[in-house]
Amino acid sequence: MTHVTKGIYLNKLVRDYAASDFIAILRPNSYVSLESALNHWGLSTQSPIALTCVTTGKPKEFKTPEFTIAFRRISSRLFWAFVEKQTRYAKYRIAEPEKALLDWVYLSLQAGLTPTLDEIDLKRIDKQKLIKYAAEFPGSVSRAVTHSLAFEHFAA
Repeated sequence: MTHVTKGIYLNKLVRDYAASDFIAILRPNSYVSLESALNHWGLSTQSPIALTCVTTGKPKEFKTPEFTIAFRRISSRLFWAFVEKQTRYAKYRIAEPEKALLDWVYLSLQAGLTPTLDEIDLKRIDKQKLIKYAAEFPGSVSRAVTHSLAFEHFAA
């Protein structure tokens, strides 16, 4: 048994577990987003070290020798646009591709970073949905995304 957090353990005899089996247990109001969702949907070839999620609860990172799950805090006003997935042992939520991108831009800007979208495959994004969703975020997020869409359009 591996200790994950107070009262939660990973049974090492279960061979086909996934880190995503623990998301809803650790943070019920959460979904996979950011780098992990971008990778899942094929928008980024970067494989994140941790399973990255957003939550309306407390941000925290859970580390075990087998996996790391990082939860970043997002406003309940921005907690939407995800789909439910099923693993063998649990259900979890994952952001739609457009929402994962916006969450990533939003949290990058909040951390004082400049999001570089050149490694994101914007051709796989539903541009109409992205623009619609971006309207729900602060203007800085919309500007960063529309600037990248315009650049991609002229570069093509």
